[in-house]
Amino acid sequence: MALRAFLITVFVAAAIAPALATDYMVGDDAGWKVGFNYTAWAEGKEFRVGDTLMFMYKSGSHNVMKVNGPDFQKCASSNATAAPPLTSGNDLITLSSPGRKWYICTFADHCTKGMKLVITVSAAEGPSPTPMPGWAAPPSGNSAAGEVSPLKSSVWMLALMAAYKMIMA
Repeated sequence: MALRAFLITVFVAAAIAPALATDYMVGDDAGWKVGFNYTAWAEGKEFRVGDTLMFMYKSGSHNVMKVNGPDFQKCASSNATAAPPLTSGNDLITLSSPGRKWYICTFADHCTKGMKLVITVSAAEGPSPTPMPGWAAPPSGNSAAGEVSPLKSSVWMLALMAAYKMIMA
């Protein structure tokens, strides 16, 4: 009986976790481009640990670089040890820690023309689910595999409900 309760708890946690994260396409339909007001876009949004930022743009025309606050104000990257800019045009960044996050485009004068985003990330609500043994952590960075779509969430939910029904039968 205790094993059954444990398995149910694990399945419920696995079903709920993807549903709590939010995928944000930066700039919505406009994407990542010159002349867009990303400050206004971020207003009213609640970014949390586990959420994903999707920067969509034409590869070779822009990039995305994470910087610190002073560099954000100067529209420059002074940290030589910083990770290189993302350049795929379909860049995914999973928000893995709370705090202020700053992103700029380092192409020409794009940052000074508005291609910069600052957000505040809050801690995730509730306890973090413990990964099941043998399961790999979701990828981060440029991979689209880390994105959780509503379709994937629905499929997981149906699979977990079927497993629950089998356990309870």
